[in-house]
Amino acid sequence: MEKAIPWWVIQVVLALVAIFFILFGIDLLIMAYRITDPFSFIMTFFASNLIILISCTLLLIFIVNMVKNVRKTTQK
Repeated sequence: MEKAIPWWVIQVVLALVAIFFILFGIDLLIMAYRITDPFSFIMTFFASNLIILISCTLLLIFIVNMVKNVRKTTQK
């Protein structure tokens, strides 16, 4: 029988995915400033900010979950 993946491995992988999307959103934001069409600029600008906002929120949640579980295991 295979051993289950530890909870912290999943949390670390999800945190790394969130960091990737934060960097992707920042890159998209930088690219938005090179767009000359005003409508495309506005849409790309807000899309990149939404990607960054959601990714930062998820990263914060993953970090808080890891800290809470570490504190719970050290108190026992």
